[in-house]
Amino acid sequence: MELRQEQERVNRVMKTIAEQINKLENEASRRRKEVVNIRKHFWDEVKVNVDTFDDYLETIINLRQEAQALSISQSSHRHASNRLSTLKRMQEMPYFGRIDFIEEGTSSVERIYIGISTFTDSSGEDFLIYDWRAPISSVYYDYQPGSAKYITPEGAIHGILKKKWQYLIRDGIIQSMFDTSLTIGDEILQQVLGKGTDKHMHNIVATIQQEQNWVIRHDHGRMLIVHGAAGSGKTSAALQRIAYLLYKYRDKLNADQIILFSPNAMFNSYVSNVLPELGEENMQQVTFQEYLDHRLKNEFEVENPYDQLEYVLTTVDNPLYRTRIASIRCKATIHFFEAIQSYRKSLELSGMVFKEVIFKEKTMVTAKQIAEKFYSSGTKLRFHSRLEKLKDWLLKQIGEAEKIEQTQPWVQEEIELLSEEDYHKAYSYLAKKRGLTGEAIHDYEIEPEALERLIVRKKFRPLRKWIQAFGFVNMKEIYKQFFTDQNQIKQWMDSEVLEEWPNICLSTVNMLDEGKLYYEDATSFLLMKELILGFQTNSLIKHILVDEAQDYSPFQFEFLKRLFPSAKMTVLGDFNQAIFAHASEMVDFHTLADLYGPDQTIGINFTRSYRSTKPIVEFTRSLVPDGKRIAVFDRDGEKPVLTQVLNREELHRSIASNVADLRKRQYKTIAIICKSAAESATAYDSLSDIEEMKLVKNGSIEYEQGVVVIPAYLAKGIEFDAVIIYDASAEVYGDESLRRLFYTACTRAMHHLQLYSVGDPTPFLSDVNPEKFALS
Repeated sequence: MELRQEQERVNRVMKTIAEQINKLENEASRRRKEVVNIRKHFWDEVKVNVDTFDDYLETIINLRQEAQALSISQSSHRHASNRLSTLKRMQEMPYFGRIDFIEEGTSSVERIYIGISTFTDSSGEDFLIYDWRAPISSVYYDYQPGSAKYITPEGAIHGILKKKWQYLIRDGIIQSMFDTSLTIGDEILQQVLGKGTDKHMHNIVATIQQEQNWVIRHDHGRMLIVHGAAGSGKTSAALQRIAYLLYKYRDKLNADQIILFSPNAMFNSYVSNVLPELGEENMQQVTFQEYLDHRLKNEFEVENPYDQLEYVLTTVDNPLYRTRIASIRCKATIHFFEAIQSYRKSLELSGMVFKEVIFKEKTMVTAKQIAEKFYSSGTKLRFHSRLEKLKDWLLKQIGEAEKIEQTQPWVQEEIELLSEEDYHKAYSYLAKKRGLTGEAIHDYEIEPEALERLIVRKKFRPLRKWIQAFGFVNMKEIYKQFFTDQNQIKQWMDSEVLEEWPNICLSTVNMLDEGKLYYEDATSFLLMKELILGFQTNSLIKHILVDEAQDYSPFQFEFLKRLFPSAKMTVLGDFNQAIFAHASEMVDFHTLADLYGPDQTIGINFTRSYRSTKPIVEFTRSLVPDGKRIAVFDRDGEKPVLTQVLNREELHRSIASNVADLRKRQYKTIAIICKSAAESATAYDSLSDIEEMKLVKNGSIEYEQGVVVIPAYLAKGIEFDAVIIYDASAEVYGDESLRRLFYTACTRAMHHLQLYSVGDPTPFLSDVNPEKFALS
């Protein structure tokens, strides 16, 4: 009886959705034609006339009116299209939950149906579906039947939650519905998690857990730190959080004011579907490396973090290895951040290095003259004000030099070589500069001195721009100087690194001389540049998300804080997946509380892992310290399998056979995960008989379905139906420093985990109960 009544309601809702879709399709089509028409006839409606000021003003007014009309039509079309897209998604599943709620002070039960977006009847008065982000919807995620409340802008609303229902609706048919006292019934979650993956992450609004809902709706303080086990839903919850913030603050916040710092471009592609599924525009997505390249590409060739990691993983026998590891760890610390700040402070008294100002291979002002001028101006002015004053002085010197250059023979040569077009442009410019207009321009007789000044001014323009941009400050030599004065450096550096410091300095200077920057130097160089020339802060950004936060150094977090002074920060990570060489400096996420202070920082732990089956999680949690804290979601599956082979030939035959079997089992995504890019390239070449297999490299743009060969560090944040660990031998994963990398690789598996070992397996497996995996 209940099911029949609920199906009848679904039918009515589906009919209303179809009616509104039809109406919106007509509106969207009309709006699109309107936009096309305005664009097509834009200049027909605007008569450009600049003969007099009144004509010019009228032209500007007409332009603004037409532009405004175009903007309104475009906005209306975009709104209609977005709503249409949302309604079409609601046709697949109009809603997924219901609460029966009695508000305090009333006796009637109100049925609240919850879906991805608010939906009303044709009158707009009767709410058929409530948006999952609406205040009352929080009751569905946070409470069991009994006393409950939800928070509105006017205050808390108390009441009684009588029942909580969950629905699985596909194409307008209720496939299952049940009354549950759980946050999300295991039946729904089992079905969602049991499905195969595809090339995009999807929204989780139908399966949000209580702790995830807390993260999504949390709205206090400057920093939210979410530490969670692999597969605990950190990233999913964070993306839903953005959707919630865009919904709650839709009058104050837009997607362009939010930035996601993600681990790599492929991950950007993987998560790009979540917000559009909820009818929201995607936020800005960038990797920290892309930001560094944007800022430094004109000055240096900057190493990327994965090349740094590849060096750490593959060149242990290199004689400079110890120095490089020490350099990476030292330059990741807050201590080094403070050392850079102290060094900049010391430059107020001495040490600034400048470049000569050169014009046509002739020195206009020497570097020594610039330094003397800078330090002779006294120290009462602030550092940057002194640089501004120095810039003005240099521009004045250039002005004097221009006067001298006007008498030089090259100026007449330039005038004689002017094309007819360039001469006409110069003639018109000088005439208008004299205030001449209309026919009076033709009566103007060009003055030789004026033309000479114009020619010289044009030639000096690049030099003026260079000075305006503080190009005369020799940033490379200033940074290099930090590593060349061994005695001075001791006052800023920790005594623990002083032993290796001479070698670190030599290595850094050698790279700088080659026009290159180690990845660990990129942020510190940029910080020093900002401290000297002034921080290029971005106050328009109101929220930043940092995913895989364990891969960032304390230094980099300090930099981000200064870069986005008006932004709140959501940080997501798992220290058990901290695979970069600076990880030892990242003690734990509690250190991040110092960024904004404990009063502005909230942390939460996600301990339950949902991604993998119960046997896979029980296996992987044995690989890391405190793994017992990771709670297992009860989704059955097969045990991980370890296959020991004698040689590479047997390895490749077995993997090819395994892939063929997994394909027969309809697994859409199969990852052959290797330790490094070098091992991935070898594996890819050796497994070339596997059809349609792809090699994922650093820089790959899109997350690929099918069979992929991928380094473990590029697989972070992504999940696969089946994972094959290419070689889990003691030879490959023998060093304790690789434990977290190995854990990361294994935790990518949702349904199937197969490990191969050429010879003896990794010692990490000695920590795992033999009953937790099978041997073959």
